[in-house]
Amino acid sequence: MADSVAVTPLPGRRRSTQRSRREARAAYLFLAPWFLGLLVITVGPIFASLYLSFTDYSLLEESKWVGLDNYIQMFTQDERFMASLKVTTIYVIVSVPMQLAFALALALVLDRGMRGLSFYRSIFYLPSLLGGSVAIAILWRKVFGADGLVNAVLAIFGIQGPGWVGDPDTALGTLILLHVWTFGAPMIIFLAGLRQIPGSYYEAAAVDGAGPIRQFRSITLPLLTPIIFFNLVLELIKSFQSFTQAFIVSNGKGGPADSTLFYTLYLYLKGFKSYDMGYAAAMAWVLLVIIAALTGVNFLASKYWVFYGDTK
Repeated sequence: MADSVAVTPLPGRRRSTQRSRREARAAYLFLAPWFLGLLVITVGPIFASLYLSFTDYSLLEESKWVGLDNYIQMFTQDERFMASLKVTTIYVIVSVPMQLAFALALALVLDRGMRGLSFYRSIFYLPSLLGGSVAIAILWRKVFGADGLVNAVLAIFGIQGPGWVGDPDTALGTLILLHVWTFGAPMIIFLAGLRQIPGSYYEAAAVDGAGPIRQFRSITLPLLTPIIFFNLVLELIKSFQSFTQAFIVSNGKGGPADSTLFYTLYLYLKGFKSYDMGYAAAMAWVLLVIIAALTGVNFLASKYWVFYGDTK
């Protein structure tokens, strides 16, 4: 029977192991503030809000456990909750496809290689930076007011326009237009995707007699589906969280006749106006579930229409 031989680590390997451990400790030390912030600022409030969603809490008194009462009231008794959900759903369903279609159309124009592309790309990106600001929302309210720029232009042609933001039939439409106007970010992403499509594909299609429309349908659109999917998920999440525009345009009330009562605006009203923080926390978790469910549905459905290389 062979004698067992003890294996002694080589000096160089021992030093390498010790150095790796020191580097790991240094890395954890530098990451400690981030982990602390994650726990205190993010994870802690998340679980706290989950607990508060099952309580009656007004910020001024001790929380009282009520179980599922907030959720039951939300779906069975609160008409404004259902109205806010309806308004937000219409806003998302209409504004997101319109914005993506407009961004893609403009990206196709810019992809033709026009002179001064960098300048136009920067100019068209500005709405995405400014669209969510309070200043733009105030300007939007002025433009679509009864004495605003839109009605002034219509008056030139003898048309008496309504007060767009003050009419329940058109108020939501003005916010949809504002969302479509913030097309800059998805446009830049579309433009980057278009630049990745090899020009040889279009040359081969042209030789086969395919026109611009056929090339778009058979080459551009299929190869751009991963970018479309990416923009769709991002804009869907962003749209459900829209708040500033509705708050400013409606003076923080969601009017007229709750036509601009976004879900997030109603959540704000319940939490910081009525001081019903437990109910607001429950609304926040319902919104989280809605966004997560829709995102999951998008990922499941993507395998039927998103093309990655030679796979479908």
